[in-house]
Amino acid sequence: MSIHEEIEEFAGALAPMQALMGLDLGTKTIGVAVSDTFLSVATPLETVKRKKFSTDAARLLEIIKERSVAGIVLGLPRNMDGTEGPRCQSTRAFARNLSQLTDLPIGFWDERLSTVAAERALLEADTSRAKRAEVIDHVAAGYILQGVLDRLKFLKG
Repeated sequence: MSIHEEIEEFAGALAPMQALMGLDLGTKTIGVAVSDTFLSVATPLETVKRKKFSTDAARLLEIIKERSVAGIVLGLPRNMDGTEGPRCQSTRAFARNLSQLTDLPIGFWDERLSTVAAERALLEADTSRAKRAEVIDHVAAGYILQGVLDRLKFLKG
């Protein structure tokens, strides 16, 4: 099982010159973003409507294959005081289940303000309420993944 608590460990497990996938897990949807192979830019890709784990995972594995993804980052929805509640537990359970289906390294990223940042960006772009609801999850996934990419760049010096 290659689930990494620390982003530094996760970085060490990555194959070079391959993309990463960022996930924003919600109860009804999964926001998906992918990076370029240089690990510099995160691009929001799609929102997967959640059905059951096997169906959701099948779609994620398709994206992994299509995009030559080398690692998966899940936003970890900690409470504002840093503690972990039920949403963190379900995110960790999702990671454990996903790790049964792929050998790719899986990491976590503190996503406390990603949805807020995504919402603000969409409001600034004057996105309609209906459109915001449609894209918020994969835009939030983009914020999560960009945070990881920026951290990886910093670690490389």
